[in-house]
Amino acid sequence: DPVSMFGAAASNAHNPNNDMEVPNAATDGISCVEWSPTANYLVAGSWDNQIRCWEVMSNGSTTPKASISHSAPILCASWSSDGARVYTGSCDKTAKVWDLATNQSMQVAAHDAPIKDIFWAPENNFLVTASWDKTIKFWDCKSPTPGATLQLPERAYATDVRGQLLVCATADRKVVIVNLSNPTQPHSIVASPLKYQSRCVACFPDQRGFCLGSIEGRVAVHHVNKADETKNFAFKCHRENSDIYPVNSIAFHPTFGTFATAGGDGTYNFWDKDSRQRLKSLSKANMPIPCGSFNRDGTIYAYAVSYDWSKGSEHYRPRTNHVLLHSTPEAEIKSRGSQPKKFGTR
Repeated sequence: DPVSMFGAAASNAHNPNNDMEVPNAATDGISCVEWSPTANYLVAGSWDNQIRCWEVMSNGSTTPKASISHSAPILCASWSSDGARVYTGSCDKTAKVWDLATNQSMQVAAHDAPIKDIFWAPENNFLVTASWDKTIKFWDCKSPTPGATLQLPERAYATDVRGQLLVCATADRKVVIVNLSNPTQPHSIVASPLKYQSRCVACFPDQRGFCLGSIEGRVAVHHVNKADETKNFAFKCHRENSDIYPVNSIAFHPTFGTFATAGGDGTYNFWDKDSRQRLKSLSKANMPIPCGSFNRDGTIYAYAVSYDWSKGSEHYRPRTNHVLLHSTPEAEIKSRGSQPKKFGTR
């Protein structure tokens, strides 16, 4: 196991699972963590306007490589297919492309409001930016104007792209489903299967549907095609007695099709939607987990432990922003097949 030395770190209130910590990850809230598709390089974007890149070694230690800044908080990042560039979206209403070899960056996109989510779509060779200006724009990164624009019913609160599937959950609790071969025309717009504000969304690896998380500690497993709708269900998570927390992040494992959720309660869990099982429940940190993602082979789950401002400014404590790396053995994340302990209802 290349990451068998993980867990050597001392236990802390922010790290009850003894995961490896990336030192000096950020000086303000962490908005996104994204892995290179080609090697163990990790970036984290922050409300301190910076995005930082590290190389993660086989023993879980990290080497800082580079960083760039926007003029306002960074909300999102996405890697190019070859792992040479990172695209960043910011509250300064611009997106940049960052060349890691030269450490140079340049603007490649702009909106009329902050850019909440950003994706490089390799099959279509364009950049996708989703904004609170109620549009999604598609860019070739050469022209200063978008190649196409999709008008949304409301602000883009959570978006994901996988292959030709784009799913965007909007502020009015709609879910806009787009086939990227026809990016300006939604395939469909459906009401959210959940009663409360959408917080995060992740497309299934097979692109047949998506998982949608809400602020009310609940995830909906939803299929795009009518023929599959009998497989739709929802389940509760990130709750503690009568306290209910937002589901901040959903990330699919790259090989097993299982997924991780991370929440405002400070926990992350691994799930199997097909057998409707929780595979692993991890110990609770003393702060929310705003984001998490698996590396390219699924052996490491990176996540942030960082205040998400869900309780206002009086709960803000500076210098408490962490990126942690959890070594993920197969037994924790692989489906256990057909012995379901069923969870979930409509």
